[in-house]
Amino acid sequence: MPCFTHFPARLLPVSLLLGLALAGCQSKPAATETAATTAPAAAPDTAAAISAAGISKYLQAVSSDEMLGRKPFTVGEQRSTQYLADEFKRLGLQPGPNGTYFQPVPLVEITGTPSATLQIKGKGQPLNLAYKTDFVAFTQREQPQVSVTNSELVFAGYGVVAPEYGWDDYADLDVRGKTVVVLVNDPGNAGTDSTLFKGRAMTYYGRWTYKYEEAARHGAAGLLIVHDTQPAAYPWSVVLSGATSPKLRAQTANKGADKCALEGWLTLDAAKKLFQTAGLSYDQLYTAANTRGFRPRPLGGLTLTAGIRNKLRRQTSRNVLAVLPGTTRPDEYIIYSAHWDHFGVGKAIAGDSIYNGAVDDGTGLAALLSIAEAFQKAKQKPQRSLVFLAVTGEEQGLLGSAYYAQHPPFPLNKTVADLNMDMLWPYGPMKDLTVIGYGQSELEDYARAAAKEQGRYLLPDQTPETGMFYRSDHFSFAHVGVPSLYASGGFESRTGGKATIAQQRQNYTATMYHKPADQFDPSWDLTGIAQDAQLYFRVGQRLASETTFPKWREGSEFKGARDKSMGGR
Repeated sequence: MPCFTHFPARLLPVSLLLGLALAGCQSKPAATETAATTAPAAAPDTAAAISAAGISKYLQAVSSDEMLGRKPFTVGEQRSTQYLADEFKRLGLQPGPNGTYFQPVPLVEITGTPSATLQIKGKGQPLNLAYKTDFVAFTQREQPQVSVTNSELVFAGYGVVAPEYGWDDYADLDVRGKTVVVLVNDPGNAGTDSTLFKGRAMTYYGRWTYKYEEAARHGAAGLLIVHDTQPAAYPWSVVLSGATSPKLRAQTANKGADKCALEGWLTLDAAKKLFQTAGLSYDQLYTAANTRGFRPRPLGGLTLTAGIRNKLRRQTSRNVLAVLPGTTRPDEYIIYSAHWDHFGVGKAIAGDSIYNGAVDDGTGLAALLSIAEAFQKAKQKPQRSLVFLAVTGEEQGLLGSAYYAQHPPFPLNKTVADLNMDMLWPYGPMKDLTVIGYGQSELEDYARAAAKEQGRYLLPDQTPETGMFYRSDHFSFAHVGVPSLYASGGFESRTGGKATIAQQRQNYTATMYHKPADQFDPSWDLTGIAQDAQLYFRVGQRLASETTFPKWREGSEFKGARDKSMGGR
């Protein structure tokens, strides 16, 4: 599922996902788009090879009970990744540069037990904030125990350093050894000034993972994010369920020593108590943080003391990848990606304990395999090489795709694009193609052309303020500059209209999402998934026939990384 949080057990609230669906019901196609009322013939070189029957075959296999929920570090991982490798081999695809279909991904599982309270001292009576009720805490440092003692507390607005927006929340502030408190999302999201950042649409600077990274770059001992449901786009229960579960992290040479010792969240009420204890007004500082020229400040001389005891388990997971070499430009690559992992075997619900992950993301895997099969059957072979990549650890925070991006088997400046598939809807053909991150790159032009062939219209991301573009595996590639596409139909059913798909999505979220009930249903209409897979096939087919590279739009925060990378070609 698109990564709404970094947490293993993250859940998108039913109310929010219903809101997404209703937003689609209430929206109209972009001014330049028109919705077709009839479905034209399938695009060439796709119809025979990509079908609902083929999707069904692969989907039943990857989401069967035999795969035990596809959780990393389990028998389910071994079975599911071996199945994918065997299918790639059966299709005649080549293994990766290491001679196998696997890319090892070293991970560490950290099970942390924080101290019962955050001890706040410095003014009058001490303030003790209670674990789970007021705060959660965790660490990426691979140590049996971490602690911060009498660490000075400072408020740094949103914790953002964004030169392109003329913004620096750490300006003139030395936070080495200190614990920084920041707001969730980014300054534009507050809606008080539409000229800040991208207005209500979240930028990468609004991602909480970025905030931890930025605090660590400044030498902070700790970073606490103030949780507020509306700008976070998920309730405290989501934060709580994820933060109290074991977390997988990428293994690093320094064992996470360059990370903050303490990472965590405060509830909004706890933050207000903290600011009051410091003799400050949370509301006034919130307003100041959303104003140009904001400067960070100490929290009234308050200090924080807390610790975390850890249990560590190191193991190697694996991405699965295969290559269809290009005929004339084999050293240029187009990546098709989907994540293979889900939640394994867990708490039984209605007598079922296997979290099969059929929609999330068995559908993406089925599309990935179907596209690979279609290219093998196509009369015209691609001129550029195609990489079919099934990644690990998406549910834990995009770990497998991030590892690939940091340790690419194929050069990033020779990588044309990433085409990512995550959670396709099994509810029949759609009129729309919703592009997450609409306006980011030229890839949407390719998607528009392919959608037009199918009688569909492009629909921009309906809730850009939730930052969906930063929450699935395509983001790992965007982060290093590779243009990425993440799109699917899901807001206007060709047969049932907008209200029907809204209700189906609501039902899925309420009864199946991240539950054992997300398992294959023979009554599903998979023609819509086949339609999306055909569209992705056509996008890749066009990219593979060109000599140019798609570009990021002006203003995209990923353009600089791409320009730097391509300068070394």
